[in-house]
Amino acid sequence: MRGVTQPFPDADLRPEDARALGFGAWDLDLATDEFYWSVTTRKLFGVPADQPLTYGSFLALLAPADRAPVEAAIGHSRHQGTGVDLSFKMSGGHWIRVLAGVVPDEAGEPRYLRGIALDIDQEKRLEEALRLREQHFRSILDTVPDAMIVIDGSGIIQFFSAAAERMFGYTEEEAVGLDVSELMPEPDRSRHAGYLVRYHASRERHIIGIGRIVTGRRRDGATFPMHLSIGEMQSGGKPYFTGFAHDLTEHQQTQARLRELQSELVHVSRLSAMGEMASALAHELNQPLAAISNYMKGSRRLLAGSSDPNTGKIESAMDRAAEQAIRAGQIIRRLRDFVSRGESEKRVESLSKLIEEAGALGLAGAREQNVQLRFQLNPDADLVLADRVQIQQVLVNLFRNALEAMAHSARRELAATNRRISDDLIEIAVSDTGTGFHDDVMPNLFKTFFTTKDTGMGVGLSISRSIIEAHGGRMWAENNEAGGATFRFTLPAAPTKVEHDG
Repeated sequence: MRGVTQPFPDADLRPEDARALGFGAWDLDLATDEFYWSVTTRKLFGVPADQPLTYGSFLALLAPADRAPVEAAIGHSRHQGTGVDLSFKMSGGHWIRVLAGVVPDEAGEPRYLRGIALDIDQEKRLEEALRLREQHFRSILDTVPDAMIVIDGSGIIQFFSAAAERMFGYTEEEAVGLDVSELMPEPDRSRHAGYLVRYHASRERHIIGIGRIVTGRRRDGATFPMHLSIGEMQSGGKPYFTGFAHDLTEHQQTQARLRELQSELVHVSRLSAMGEMASALAHELNQPLAAISNYMKGSRRLLAGSSDPNTGKIESAMDRAAEQAIRAGQIIRRLRDFVSRGESEKRVESLSKLIEEAGALGLAGAREQNVQLRFQLNPDADLVLADRVQIQQVLVNLFRNALEAMAHSARRELAATNRRISDDLIEIAVSDTGTGFHDDVMPNLFKTFFTTKDTGMGVGLSISRSIIEAHGGRMWAENNEAGGATFRFTLPAAPTKVEHDG
């Protein structure tokens, strides 16, 4: 009876052998769409021995996504007389593979599809696991900023990562098969083949496993600095080399920017120091000049009753000396007024950016000194109205002072914080875990030429306070709970809304 298990007259295997090997026989009548399945085939599909089978019930056993492709393949076999080799997933997730050939009828037309069904679930799951691992590996390579390039022993590119595509300007399809020397400028491009020959002959490593800075060449011919590390492996008895390239262009630009910032800060620092010293000298010299002028006027009055024939000449000389003393005092006062105005170009600046750039300059060597940095910056109090270079000068001075203060401390932590203390003022605090201040130091801390350092000039903090006051803020210091010092200063907050007239 059709639709139930029938013996296959040409089956050479015993049923228990077929079950052990994981495959069974089947037969489809292409004229009536009736199935004949062996016991093992029914077990593979999970169909009881007494359950009738039809073509429709077979398709219903498949996962929905595989039904149409299986039906199309069988339809093609039905009309073209070709065999089938199908792998599909059951509705329960199990994978089956069926292979069959066409058996014609007496007229030579396709009548039966006869073949075997195999359990390939384990192989498919292994394939899926390998595919997932490959996708995971690919996703890692796509996100790693360093370019990864694999070449064979002749220097031909075998693998080109997404980062390499971005770095060199080639797609993976374009790069694979190229000689890796295409990624090098001259003279390395012409010499690379000789490098490989020499390495294969001598096994002497010049760069493998070491890493060094070299020059790369992009597709458009532009060159750039990069750090290249190379590893070697064997596969199938053949050598392969894996290179990891890191583009140093941005790093060098950052270094150049830091050098530029440092140069600006040094220049402004010198100008500020000169201005502060000029202001202090103006204050100190103005008083003796005024006294000289008064003495000259007093001496002239004493000469008024003298009968000396040179009295007129002496009085004239004293008048001129007094005039010059007054003129010198006016020049010094104008110099002092100019310095005290603190002319600067104020713009809206980001505190986090200012602190980051100042930290790159003022905190060099902090890691080597085992100093822990904690920048806890509030984004809601980030924008200030300031002269970028001048405020960076203040921050660099505070950072360097903090490092020096913690040079002999067991605990070394430097913290920078910011907070909004009013609608128009933002406070910045720089704290350390150094020695703090004695009571007799605090009143003189910001005075010009006062210093607690053996080699200090005593103008750094004075200049810093002058800069902050020129910005409309104030600066002060205090001892903190950790035993160190905390410097605080305020800056005007940038306006959150700009109103336009008309």
